[in-house]
Amino acid sequence: MSSMLRRQVFRAAACTLSTTARSQIQAIPARLVIATRSYTSATGVAAAAAEAPLKSNVSTTSSAVVNSTKDLIINGKRIVAGVVVSRQPLILRDLTPFEKEYFTYQKSLERDNAAPFAAEFYFKKGSVAERRWKQQEAEGAAGSNASSSSSEASSTSATAQSETVDISEEDRVAAIETKVQFNDRVTEADRKNDIRSLERALQRTLYLIVKKPRDLHSWQFPQGGVHVCENLQEAANRELQEECGGNMDLWFVGRVPIGHYEYSHPKGTTSATSIPLKGTKVFFMKAHIFAGQVQVDNQEIVDFAWVTKEEMKDYVSAEYYQAVKDMLSDF
Repeated sequence: MSSMLRRQVFRAAACTLSTTARSQIQAIPARLVIATRSYTSATGVAAAAAEAPLKSNVSTTSSAVVNSTKDLIINGKRIVAGVVVSRQPLILRDLTPFEKEYFTYQKSLERDNAAPFAAEFYFKKGSVAERRWKQQEAEGAAGSNASSSSSEASSTSATAQSETVDISEEDRVAAIETKVQFNDRVTEADRKNDIRSLERALQRTLYLIVKKPRDLHSWQFPQGGVHVCENLQEAANRELQEECGGNMDLWFVGRVPIGHYEYSHPKGTTSATSIPLKGTKVFFMKAHIFAGQVQVDNQEIVDFAWVTKEEMKDYVSAEYYQAVKDMLSDF
């Protein structure tokens, strides 16, 4: 079959499939979910079918027009998407007393079983590097066996002090330049207890909670209703931008929720479209922040805070905390 004939056959098949798809869509009742996309060859008919909007309708009404801003309600339960935005630890956490003792013991075993070190081969006699190595050896020996090596450490320290008298200016500058300076693990935000700052609690995971303009249950994760044409990730991203602004660089970990929270409404509660509501189901999506900060608009939210798992107890209700605590990290 020639290439010209093959193209004609493919074009005719594409037109036939597109016509069949249209007739099937028209025959489906409006109350069912309609989602059709044609992936055919690059013909005019196939391109027009691919540009058709994707629609979905899960309500039981017979209207064929779908309102994209209509809240998703299933079996009398309003579906809500929440976002658990976390800032991961920036430094390693402090060791526990048991861990410190364990690593000290392991270090002493390594020193006792290590082969003798020929210091005269690696260090120039009387140099800064040699004196620094002797000082480190004395400190290490004192840590591994403080009782037996206290006198030896003091004599070594005295020897090192006597040798430092003859340090030249060049050696002194080299010692200052090569000295390692460690940053403080407690930041200025920790000292001021600035709960809005991301520069606090560097060795812990921080979570974003926002305050809604109401009296009861005002503190919670960013969340909002899911529209009928959205999935959970799209709804969570939209609500996060509406409540917290678009000045945050975020990464959603997955497309499935990490947990959910369900609560009931008083009898007679209805939605904005006068549909009776039995309750609400909140599905939480997980996200990490890399840069940026929350922007308070005093409409959707009036305040926000970056808190640890333990600090969250002081803000959210006890029922809410019991529902979300298993989704949070202890570190």
